[in-house]
Amino acid sequence: MNQASHKAAKPCVLVTGGAGYIGSHAVLALKDAGWPVAVIDNLTTGFRFAVPDGVPLYEGDIEDGGLLARIFAEQGVGAIMHFAGSIVVPESVEDPLEYYDNNTVKSRALIQAAVTGGVAHFIFSSTAATYGVPEVSPVNEDTPKSPINPYGWSKLMTEQMLADTAAAHPINFCALRYFNVAGADPRARSGQSTAGATHLIKVAVEAALGKRERVSVFGTDYDTPDGTGVRDYIHVSDLAAAHVLALEALIAQPERSLTMNCGYGRGFSVLEVLDAVDRVTNMKIERVLEDRRAGDPASLISDPGRIRATLPWQPQYADLDTIIEHALAWERKLSEIRG
Repeated sequence: MNQASHKAAKPCVLVTGGAGYIGSHAVLALKDAGWPVAVIDNLTTGFRFAVPDGVPLYEGDIEDGGLLARIFAEQGVGAIMHFAGSIVVPESVEDPLEYYDNNTVKSRALIQAAVTGGVAHFIFSSTAATYGVPEVSPVNEDTPKSPINPYGWSKLMTEQMLADTAAAHPINFCALRYFNVAGADPRARSGQSTAGATHLIKVAVEAALGKRERVSVFGTDYDTPDGTGVRDYIHVSDLAAAHVLALEALIAQPERSLTMNCGYGRGFSVLEVLDAVDRVTNMKIERVLEDRRAGDPASLISDPGRIRATLPWQPQYADLDTIIEHALAWERKLSEIRG
């Protein structure tokens, strides 16, 4: 089989939330690997400019069964990568019903549409927040799931819906539990574009470029080497690559579903991250020491053993300075895009 016909044999992948941060990188990874791609996004937090030229963009909601059926028919959709949803933990505490609607109820509608439309494969953007505040670190997939906020619960509920649906219907799924996603496409084709984002590396590079006056450090009295919270930071392009490999695994073994952590298995403290930003930019960010935030674990590091054993995943950017350099390059480009 020649390469052209092999590519033509690949089903279209519908990426929900494909105009958002992680979704847009998944679109790039799929496109780079020769997959036909379409995007559905309601553009409440996504950006039209994040969708590459030539990729069909349907502006609408994932609970719109009629629209989904039309997309499935027009594009020949054989798989879904589901990124659409709300992700701000404090916001989920303030407005839980909105989060259960946006993340759980609408996911149920999307899963129903997939079953009805005969879409055989479903990859779900889950989160380490399903573990809550684990008693162990690193955490593996069998660590007890005990979310401490509606965001984590909304994602865990969707995982359960997928497991139950896969047991009852001819569909398989992969739930990928992300740790702290950071960085940007190495070619600066996409990146974290949300105004007022709360991700530490995004906040820090904004401060380095004068877009923020300072960076708050929440908690300096944790039981960690320097007293600040430790997290497992994963480059968004490595994460996107894992999604493509997961899709290939689902297609290769349709009777098997997967749940896997996505992280590097190494943690960096808040102060270590800020020191790295200072090092990369050759300047000093102002730091303001604040009280702990409720519900923040001292350390949250993944055990990536399962994903390493299951997929031929070889991270390309597992280096903190590289993650920061790519985030910084995107932040500069974003200034140009916005003028």
